[in-house]
Amino acid sequence: MLLTGLVLVLLLTLAGPLRQFLAGRAELTRLAAEGTALDQRVEQLEAQLERQSDPDYRTRQARERLAYVLPGDRLVVVVDGDAVEGDAGTVPEPADGDLPWYEALVQSVAVADGDEEPDE
Repeated sequence: MLLTGLVLVLLLTLAGPLRQFLAGRAELTRLAAEGTALDQRVEQLEAQLERQSDPDYRTRQARERLAYVLPGDRLVVVVDGDAVEGDAGTVPEPADGDLPWYEALVQSVAVADGDEEPDE
């Protein structure tokens, strides 16, 4: 009985520090994994920085993303004809030429906003 009480007191005494030790090891493992992930991210960013310092890469990205062209080059944009619904490049002629300019302006804004159908 005395021996079991002594073992129980010893276990209760060691339980707190043992739990903290195991929690600390788990924290170290988590931080090591986080550090590895951050190292990989740093490598990716350094590779991206190296790519972006290349003038050919910057020129290619400007052409692709921003549609920039060099002087003397011609930019050609091809639009898929099947994907386009209607002709977005034309503006219908006004039916009433006798409207005051401010009413014509309000009507054109309403048509552009989709509130009204264009008068044809």
